Order: sequence, then structure tokens, then C-alpha cells
Amino acid sequence: MDAEWVISASIASGQSMLGDDTGKWLLIALGGLTIAYTLFRPAFRKKDPLDKRQPLFGSNLARQRQVESQMNLLLVELSAMARQISAQLDTRAAKLEQLIHEADEKIAELKALTANADGRPAFRPPMRLARTDPEPDERHAEIYRLADDGRCAQDIAQATDRPKGEVELILALRARS
Repeated sequence: MDAEWVISASIASGQSMLGDDTGKWLLIALGGLTIAYTLFRPAFRKKDPLDKRQPLFGSNLARQRQVESQMNLLLVELSAMARQISAQLDTRAAKLEQLIHEADEKIAELKALTANADGRPAFRPPMRLARTDPEPDERHAEIYRLADDGRCAQDIAQATDRPKGEVELILALRARS
């Protein structure tokens, strides 16, 4: 800017620094460079990647058509996938029905094999035997005796030098048996 001011000041005063013709051409060249700089300055600026201005008419229509074609492709893929899954389900259902039918046939065979002449099944489930109480463990006899005397688990644990949790477990297992 200082050079422009000096040139414009020398022109205004009517004095040429290098001569009349040279000064005019220098002034014209400087003016041309200034105009070129002003015109091309926006092209040299670093562009903001977030500043995406798009035309209003053409690109929106093209984008809509592109989205529509993508949606159509997705619908075709989804329908193909649905047909495939349906076929797999039908196949599995048929296999399951076949297995059920085979199981029913085997059950009928077993009933026929186990039936007596009078029609009652020959197979009888084993009877449960009466449960006998096991004899008390000698290691727990003292805990059982103290519990029968009416003492609490804390007192029994202190008297036998065993943890309270162990005494409670032994008493709980005794109650179940």
C-alpha cells in the first residue's frame, strides 16, 4: 500500500520517478496486478470444509433420486432375505414334524412291547423305599445334645470352639433329615 501511495502521490504532483513513459507503464502494470489480486484472492483462500453451499434445484433432485434408488435396492434385498428365512423356517418345521412323528411311532412300539397279554403294561416304576434316618454323626453328637438342651447356635459355637456358621449348618441339616 505504501508503494501505491507513493506512485499516486507522484502522479498527482506531475512528477515521474523514472520518466513519463516508464512511469505510465509501471502505473498500468501496478493497477493490473492490483485488479488481478483482488479478483483471484478468493480462489487462493483456504476453504472451510464445513461450508458446503449447494445449488438449490439440481442437486436436491439428484440426491432424492439417488436415495430412492438405494431404498429400492434395500427393499429388494429385504424381500429376498425374507423369502430365504421363510424357506429355512419351513424346512425346519418339516424336519421337526418328521421327528415328532418318529417319536410317536417309537412310543407306540414301546407300549406294544411292554404290554402283557391282559393289556396292562409290564413295566412298573420302582417303588420308593422307606427312608431311614441315618445315625447321627459322632462329630456332631455334642452339638445335637446342646441344641436339645435348648441352647442357641452362638452358645453352642462358643462351647464347642466351632464357627457359628458351621453350627447353624449342622443344625439345619439335622432338621432336614
